[in-house]
Amino acid sequence: MAAQTASRDVVTWERKAAGIVHVTMARPPANALGPLILDGVHAALDDAEAAGDVKVLVLSSALDGFFAAGADIKHLSKIDAESFTAYGDQMRAVNDRLAAAPFLSIAAVDGLALGGGLELAMACTMRVSGSRGAYGLPEVKIGLIPGAGGTQRLPRLVGRGRALDIMLTARQVPASEAFAIGLVDRLTEGDAVKEALALAEGLAEASLPAQLAVVRTVDAAFDLPLDKGALYEVAQEQSLFEDGEAAEGITAFIAKRHPRFA
Repeated sequence: MAAQTASRDVVTWERKAAGIVHVTMARPPANALGPLILDGVHAALDDAEAAGDVKVLVLSSALDGFFAAGADIKHLSKIDAESFTAYGDQMRAVNDRLAAAPFLSIAAVDGLALGGGLELAMACTMRVSGSRGAYGLPEVKIGLIPGAGGTQRLPRLVGRGRALDIMLTARQVPASEAFAIGLVDRLTEGDAVKEALALAEGLAEASLPAQLAVVRTVDAAFDLPLDKGALYEVAQEQSLFEDGEAAEGITAFIAKRHPRFA
């Protein structure tokens, strides 16, 4: 899809296969997450949601060596407290919307994903890393904390101790370590975008309502006591059987054919 506004000059998107959209960020030199790139990601999400048939969104960078370097520090240096609040709200809104999207999402990273850039990647359902991927939340170096979901999402992925180590030291985590501790889900020596798109094709073959229910129930395991989480799991399973795509899945299994999910 062609860029139409300034924000769409730095964020573009295109259909790659049935049910898959590829969103690309390109704001040199490092994809700093200023208002333009955030508006662009919002626009991409608007389009994907309006289409109604997107099952997987892949988010990547067109810049060599960078996924996204984080908040726009130059922008921060020029704003007052009220504008800082608004900017933070804009960053959080993008991440929260991505995390709650009616489709799955994959961040394809083969460069630096720092600060807000890592927070953006963590808001995705999954993360695929190339060997050059490097991850960090260095906000303490400028007297701040990760304020766009980083302090909440990172411990859920890697545990409290590792999350504290990463945030307190402000260090960069190399791709191999990120994979070992669960910060990224797939590690490839090849092209991270190609790997992410291949993963997206596989995911798009399954039932999206069931996949989204998996995400919700796994998230509930962190939010609810075990007994309440188990009850939530039962409710999700029952809903899928009554109103989801279970009937087609079961029928296809019996008939020994591929299911025709929406």
